[in-house]
Amino acid sequence: MAVCETIDEIMAARFIAERYGSNRTAHVAELGSGDWSRAFSFSLEGRELVMRFGRYQEDFLKDQKAMGFARTELPIPTVLDIGGAFGGFYVVSERHFGVFLETLDQREWYALLPALLRGLDALRAIQIPGSVNWSKGSDDSSMSWRQWLVASLEDCPGERVSGWRALLEEMPEINTVFVAGERALRSLLWACPEVRHLLHRDLLNRNVLVASDASRLEAIFDWGCSLAGDFVYEVAWLTFWSPWYPALEALDFRQLIQEHYHNIGLKVEHFNERLSCYELQIGLEHLAYSAFTGREDDLHTIASRTLQTLERLTD
Repeated sequence: MAVCETIDEIMAARFIAERYGSNRTAHVAELGSGDWSRAFSFSLEGRELVMRFGRYQEDFLKDQKAMGFARTELPIPTVLDIGGAFGGFYVVSERHFGVFLETLDQREWYALLPALLRGLDALRAIQIPGSVNWSKGSDDSSMSWRQWLVASLEDCPGERVSGWRALLEEMPEINTVFVAGERALRSLLWACPEVRHLLHRDLLNRNVLVASDASRLEAIFDWGCSLAGDFVYEVAWLTFWSPWYPALEALDFRQLIQEHYHNIGLKVEHFNERLSCYELQIGLEHLAYSAFTGREDDLHTIASRTLQTLERLTD
């Protein structure tokens, strides 16, 4: 069981009171949880904050480093404190309010589109020298972008989800998709440029808050999956997962982003090949993850979506 799964509201309230003083804190409430962390809101002398508990300090350190990239188009919560708790770690950040990006209806997606495009442009404008793993520092150039794309599909002992390869091989139909997808990804690497733009890599998992009128982005948080790489990858995140969100799918984001790049005079060479390569990586990485977590329904739906990308390559 992950460390965050054992922490309830009572435990969180007790820890917060001990850390900051019971006379300074109030209104502790659980906000929700993901696979790697559990979040609680609280107030500290009237200031609205969020404390998240998790097993991996590196995720919280990425949140802290991402603060340096905050700007109007890219609102990133300020991290105030990081430390140890319950055998794992905690992070405290400013609380932002709004509605989650993936809950928008079609009208709201259209209303948000100018702000979303500005946010993606802001990510693209942040170019980071050095390693794909930007949080390790600019002097770490041990892995290229293309190398990371391949390495991300390897089952490495000691990593968070190690052991997934054997689990996939127990499901021949799913494994066949994985093998074909990996082969196709390698065949597209030639189109992927060695660039270093800031990537969030998890924009559709309750990690983006939007104003209630969908006029602007309110916060982008949980940077644990972030990397430095090709900005087209962030587009692929939205296009790959769009069938899960009918309002997003109705936008035809693939066409919209191409029109946007044309309108701003940005030439994106080999756009289709790059997008397909990154959609494949997303699909394959999440087949591995779903095998590790035992989410059989996710395995089949992600395999089906990955097949669609493979079939588009042969059209």
